[in-house]
Amino acid sequence: MNLNWRFSDAGDLELLVKWNKQLIEDEQHRNRMTLSELKGRMRSWLIEEYQAVIFSFSAPVAYALYKNTTDGIYLRQFFVDRNHRRQSIGSTAIGILRNTIWPADVRLMVDVLCKNREGIDFWKAVGYSEYCLTLEIAPQ
Repeated sequence: MNLNWRFSDAGDLELLVKWNKQLIEDEQHRNRMTLSELKGRMRSWLIEEYQAVIFSFSAPVAYALYKNTTDGIYLRQFFVDRNHRRQSIGSTAIGILRNTIWPADVRLMVDVLCKNREGIDFWKAVGYSEYCLTLEIAPQ
């Protein structure tokens, strides 16, 4: 698969926000931020600490949002466009991150919601393993 990649620029903000909203919906995350709020948050992240990578064929099909921490690389968001799933884009993009963009000698971390079984299966398939389970009591 010939998947191209590039670091994001200011012109990608709207696309990243649209995809972030879809990611929240797909994961059934309880985040209820509006598009405007997501845009402000994404803009701030990209200015302050996060880096985004856009993956594409003739058009963008996926993105990864990550930051370097003292513990390693924390992958905050990873999303493949809904119309391009089940085509090995996700695993190919993770391969590019691991083999081309990220150093091989750092710890890689990603959070996955427990109810997102499909996501958990994907992350395990590309090499991640369980490390921690966060439990909570939700407010009444």
